[in-house]
Amino acid sequence: MLMGMPGMKQDARSARNRNAGERLRPVTGRHNARLKELRLAFRQGRLTEQGECAIEGVKLVEEALRTGQKLESVFFSEAARPLAEKLLAQIGHGTETLILPSALFNSIVPSETPQGVAALVKMQARSTERVLERAKEGPIVVVCGIQDPGNLGTILRSAEAFGAAGVFLAEGTVSPYNSKVLRGSAGSIFRLRFVQTSTAELIPRLRERGVRLLATSSHNGTPLPEANWSLPLAIFIGNEGAGLGGEIMHQMDETLAIPQAAVVESLNAGVAASIVLYECARERRGSL
Repeated sequence: MLMGMPGMKQDARSARNRNAGERLRPVTGRHNARLKELRLAFRQGRLTEQGECAIEGVKLVEEALRTGQKLESVFFSEAARPLAEKLLAQIGHGTETLILPSALFNSIVPSETPQGVAALVKMQARSTERVLERAKEGPIVVVCGIQDPGNLGTILRSAEAFGAAGVFLAEGTVSPYNSKVLRGSAGSIFRLRFVQTSTAELIPRLRERGVRLLATSSHNGTPLPEANWSLPLAIFIGNEGAGLGGEIMHQMDETLAIPQAAVVESLNAGVAASIVLYECARERRGSL
């Protein structure tokens, strides 16, 4: 029986390869409708007309699968057939699975070193009210004018890590569906409640709920260790260079400052937001 095992393993592997091959629909032309949607979603960094987000890379696709996201279409490069065999075991049969010539796949995805898998994921609709309903469970994060996708990805990841109720993305902020934002979020984009809105619409809603509005500043304001972290509260994170605009600052209840060396002009927006969220989580754990 031992002598027969290699042959049995080879037969099982051949069967898996055959099943994978049957599920993978070959696409060779650039004018395929789904390829056009994938290309446009990557290029514009926004949802398709069907509400689908374009993602790429093993990590994000696995995170989408693990969190129960609805993958409408999954695209593999020819060079990634072994990866396709592995992932198809996790992908439901209701999902369209396509395989492309490697050169064609690489020309569509934005990564400089493609891993051979991309997908169109149906994103769940999120409402302002659903975030506000959780205002007593954790801080609300309001991002105003963050333009660097790496910063926004970091903020989304830290917001989930430190128990934020949700994130509002106000005017001037990079799209959360930008490929670099998605990659920086490391999967938090699929689990975190976030809503694109405007401060003109949001601030009155926060006031109605009795939410305190806290701004972040480089040097001037209440030092983080002295801040009052009682909920409900909203932490406003401003633009990397200009910070929060004067009109918004006038509506804040308090300004928070991260103690730092005077010679340092300011911290990276993603780093600053992460420090504030950590301090909020640490102080709240101590007071519970």
